Amino acid sequence: MQPTPPTSSVLGDRSPTDFLDTYWQSRPLVVRDALPDFRSPLSPEELAGLACEDDVASRLILKEGGEHPWELRHGPFASADFLDLPATHWTLLVQEVDRLLPEVGALLDHFRFLPAWRLDDVMVSYAPTHGTVGPHIDNYDVFLLQGAGHRRWQIGTEPVEDEQIVPDLDVRILADFEAEEEFVLGPGDLLYLPPRVAHHGVATDDQCMTYSIGFRAPRHQALVANFLQHAIETIDPDARYSDSALDPVDHPGEIHDDARRKVRRLLRRLVHDDDAIDQWLGQYLTRPGRDREAVPPSTPVTNEELVETLRAGHGLRPGPVSRLAFIEHDDGSTTLFANGSSIDLAPSLTHAARLVTGRQQIPSDALTPHLDDDAFVDLLTTLINDGLLEWDAA
Repeated sequence: MQPTPPTSSVLGDRSPTDFLDTYWQSRPLVVRDALPDFRSPLSPEELAGLACEDDVASRLILKEGGEHPWELRHGPFASADFLDLPATHWTLLVQEVDRLLPEVGALLDHFRFLPAWRLDDVMVSYAPTHGTVGPHIDNYDVFLLQGAGHRRWQIGTEPVEDEQIVPDLDVRILADFEAEEEFVLGPGDLLYLPPRVAHHGVATDDQCMTYSIGFRAPRHQALVANFLQHAIETIDPDARYSDSALDPVDHPGEIHDDARRKVRRLLRRLVHDDDAIDQWLGQYLTRPGRDREAVPPSTPVTNEELVETLRAGHGLRPGPVSRLAFIEHDDGSTTLFANGSSIDLAPSLTHAARLVTGRQQIPSDALTPHLDDDAFVDLLTTLINDGLLEWDAA
């Protein structure tokens, strides 16, 4: 049986269908007590500690108190860097905290009414009073969950077509921002913003932490460029244009019909093979960002150990660097995509692809009914030993 994702409470009294029909990529939405009694999974000090690690992407934005207004500093930072900061008017931002802390990654399970491949990461910010990154727009959908403290938001209501940016600053600040709505969010409150809706958040106290659940929106240029590079790599490097049946031409300067048809056929073959495009797309969408690679466990797991641990009640979760997705084919078979690679699965394992994708926490009771299937156990063992799944300590 396919597990049912947890019922989302982040939309208040709205159903996912109502939200998608009314607000998604269309209108901002504020949800009070989206996660009632929510407590931030980490403290400002812990967030600063993450920003000191070498493989963590982090930034400091100082509206005031830096070398110049709106100074931008990039991590990794040293502990002493935080001791020299002013008392107010700055913000620390740390990317991919869901990858670093399973407790933060678990927040993503509240958004499983949206395609998992669209989820990008959870960025966490901390700011003392008056901390802000300035009025700006994002080119993607974002849910802003208040984790601790309070933040005053000023937002527009319609997407900005042509933004005007304040020149000569380290960060992109809107020059002509005019707020149409204003409100203060506290812990557990949620703000959804469609792409390109202007917004400006300012911390109103010294413990302001905000969790930004962002969504991927690949540029068309990037999609096409990556597909063309993929297509180039699939073409025989020794294959060349040929015209062995060439007839004498009347006008040597003309590019004749037969030559044009040959080249059209060559190019159209690249985009007329739906299966090839699907294969490329699954690999492209599951490649980890920032050139990260999954790290296998120091001691490989055996099938027997896997079964024993699952039966003991331990579940699984994605590894720190893990992107998983699948495509189900017309014949019932499935291709599981894992960090840019693909695994072909028989129809009997389609349920396995559904189980291991799209969830941050996979409970043991969703897995144990299938442990008599050797192929199912083999797949889970392989994913664990490749660093794509790991034991859930929760």
